[in-house]
Parts: sequence; C-alpha cells; structure tokens
Amino acid sequence: MRFLRHFALCAPLLLLAGCSTVDFALFHPVGRVAEAEYHYTLLLVGVMMIVILPTFLLMVIFPLRYRKSRNATYTPNWSHSTVIEILAWGVPFAITAVLIHYSFVGVYAVNPYNPDALDGSPGSALPPIKVDVITTDWQWFFIYPDQHIATIDDLVVPVGRRVDLRLTSTSVMNGFYIPRVAPMVDAMPGMRTKDSFEVDQPGTFEGFSTDFSGAGFSWMQFSTRVVSQAEFDAWTKTVQANPKTLPYATFTQLAHPTVNFGAKPAYFSAPDPELFNKVVMDAMNGVVYPVPDSLTKSVSSNEGKALVPAPASP
Repeated sequence: MRFLRHFALCAPLLLLAGCSTVDFALFHPVGRVAEAEYHYTLLLVGVMMIVILPTFLLMVIFPLRYRKSRNATYTPNWSHSTVIEILAWGVPFAITAVLIHYSFVGVYAVNPYNPDALDGSPGSALPPIKVDVITTDWQWFFIYPDQHIATIDDLVVPVGRRVDLRLTSTSVMNGFYIPRVAPMVDAMPGMRTKDSFEVDQPGTFEGFSTDFSGAGFSWMQFSTRVVSQAEFDAWTKTVQANPKTLPYATFTQLAHPTVNFGAKPAYFSAPDPELFNKVVMDAMNGVVYPVPDSLTKSVSSNEGKALVPAPASP
C-alpha cells in the first residue's frame, strides 16, 4: 500500500509523458535567431531545474522521513552544519552566477537591433534585405525600399539572407512575432523599432500580432515565405510589373480599420519612398484612424467579404 501511495505522486509526470511538441512552434525553430532563443531558453530552464527538482523532491522526503509515526531523533540544541551552510549559500550563488552569464550572452544573441546569432552566418557576407513594416488596424504592410515594391500580409524573403526590419504603427501598438523565425518586437505609433532574422531553409511560417488591438485582432496574421534567391528575384520582378501602385494617398485609404479575413495578400509596385517616415510623422502629429462602431459591433457579419483591394497575386 505504501508503494501505491508513493507511485500516485508520479501520476502527473506520467500524464505529461504523452505530450507532444508537434503543435508548439517554439519547439521547432528554423531561423538562426529563433534557434538561439530556443537554445538559451532551454539552457536557463535546465539550470533552474537544479533548484526546482531537489526542492520538490525534498517536499516529499521530509514529511515521509520526519513524520510523527517515524519517531525521528529530536535534537533541540542543534544549531550549525557546515555542509548545510555551504549548500544553502554556495549552490544558490553558483546558480545565480551561471544564470547571469547565460542571460547576458542570450540577450545579446537575440537582440533585435543587432543579434549576435547572425554573426558569421552564410548571409552575413551579402547585403541584407531591408523591409519596412507598418501595422494598421488590422493589417501588415511590408515595403521593400530597395526593390520598390510593397505587400499586404505577405512577407517574402530569400533563404540564407539576413533580413533587417524597421517597424512602426499607424495607431496602436502591435507585437510583430514569427514564432519559428524571430522573437517578438513591438511596432509602436510615432516610433521606429528594429528586428533582424535569417532563415537557412525554405518554407512558409505564420506571423501574427501579440498585442490585442481591437475588433480585427483575431484575423491579424501574415505569411512569411522563405524562398530561393532565384524565386525571390522572379517574384520581385512580377510585383514590380503590377499596375497597382502605393502612393501616400492610397496608403491612407487602406490604413483605415479593415478586417482582412484569411489574410488575403495584396501587392503594389512603386510605393512612396518616404512612406515609412510619413507614417511615423503622422502618428507624432496626432493623425488617427478611428474604428467605426458598426465594424466593432458586427465584425463576424462581414467575414468572407473582400475587405482589401486585391490585385492579382503574382
């Protein structure tokens, strides 16, 4: 019976043994920055388990060993143990030192403004792909200043190339996040933030906003397509030939609150070269895009309708 009681304490662990990481994107990083974040997260959690596991183990051992029925030795005059003093002070000090070291190194490894994880990567010898990211309610605009193109809800980058992002917002704060590729960074109105990443294998990965921003937040996703350099160049030329352009006046129309159900992409050629800076200045000058009450009250009734001008996909 005693064995059964002790075995019952392991039941939660047995239940967790059937868990799978397949549906957890964070456990399957593909970008160098995401891999560094995953590595240091596991490392720091592992160090903390040196404290957590013995603590839980002692929580079981002490009541069993020193319960009243065991008639444990009573030593009221006991006052000192060198071994316990070393364990109580030395072990926490050593663990804290290790945590400080790897936290410091890890922060710089995934620093969005200049991640050390990208130093020496295959793409570091090539010019980075620059993308300006502008969030609205509730869409993502990606402007490629060197390629002179822009997209909505479709971020396309070449494999093995560093990607440098500048981020801002027209209205409220949104969290730019691609779980398998890059850590989260905020895009804020009137401000410029940065992020960088590199992916060494092709694929399509979902990105989304981590900050609740109103009625259309649940549909604020975008695709991140990592393709070969040849495919990226061909895609760029196709978008450059698109007759739909993105001057500032067109952007201000599209920036009004819009729920893009299904994250339907749109593509534009010849975006305003100063679009990003104009959006920053607009926010600083108090330009707002109010959300209509009718949209807030009946978002679901519009599902399935084409709420975004949709040029032909290249």
